[in-house]
Amino acid sequence: MPKSNQRKQIVKREVPKNCVFCNENKKPDFLEVEFLHKFLSERGKILGAGKTGVCQKHQKKLTLAVKNARFLALLPFISRPE
Repeated sequence: MPKSNQRKQIVKREVPKNCVFCNENKKPDFLEVEFLHKFLSERGKILGAGKTGVCQKHQKKLTLAVKNARFLALLPFISRPE
């Protein structure tokens, strides 16, 4: 049994931080539906910044763009794989 002063080490994975929006100087737009599909899972969930490599600033704007597109019925809220 480990002693109380021993702690587990947290292993962090190295994820390349190549923000698509920073590199191309563009903003997430809710009208670009095909481009927004890259940041959604098969079920229609928004992928996290760790998986997509988007910076935190643009991840928040991306989330708002996806939510606006869903509200305007440009993107589905959920998609069921067949």
